[in-house]
Amino acid sequence: MDKFLSVPVTLETNMLLGVSGVAAIAVASATSTVITYNAGNTATITHGTAVANAFRDSLQNAMSAALGTQWTRVVAAYTPPTAVSAIAIA
Repeated sequence: MDKFLSVPVTLETNMLLGVSGVAAIAVASATSTVITYNAGNTATITHGTAVANAFRDSLQNAMSAALGTQWTRVVAAYTPPTAVSAIAIA
C-alpha cells in the first residue's frame, strides 16, 4: 500500500506527497527542495528559507517515519520547518 505525507501549503488545502518510490530528495536552493521518484516524476516544494539541509532532512525523516507505520495508516501529517508556499508536480 502506498503512503503519503499531508503537507500544509499556505493559502491552499493540504497536498498529499507520495512517500513510496522516492529515489532522492535534493536541496535545489535555500527555498526549494526536489523529490525525485523512481518513475522519473518530480515534486518541487517551494518553502521559506531553510538553514542548510533542514527542510530536506525534516522531509526525509517524516517519510522514513511514515514508512515505518502499520500498513493501514496511509496518510501521515507533516509539519515542515518553514512554511510551504507551493508544490509543483512534474
